Amino acid sequence: MRIQPLILAMAALGLAGCANDPAPNEQLRLSEQALEQAKAVGATEQVPELKLAEDKLARAKSNLATEDHRDARMRAEQAELDARLAEARVLTHKSEEQLELLQSRVKRLRKQLEVQP
Repeated sequence: MRIQPLILAMAALGLAGCANDPAPNEQLRLSEQALEQAKAVGATEQVPELKLAEDKLARAKSNLATEDHRDARMRAEQAELDARLAEARVLTHKSEEQLELLQSRVKRLRKQLEVQP
């Protein structure tokens, strides 16, 4: 049969392609930094994206241990993006709180100015 050698050759090429994918050490480092930054601004386990980032980073490390570098890189990139989203959500929430506080102060000052002659 001619199909079997073709399938074996394609499988060998596929495996060779995976073997040439370098370990994503730098991407893992970036992902870990993004997680730390998100935590530094106040992201906790209540922020769903932080938990997702931690889970994806753990899977990336697992993929790296099994030398599945392509999946490790993909998971690490996803973890970095999720961590950055968690950071952005926390910062947005803090900004909204500050805005509300400032708006209430402006409102109070306007009322005080209306009362005075």
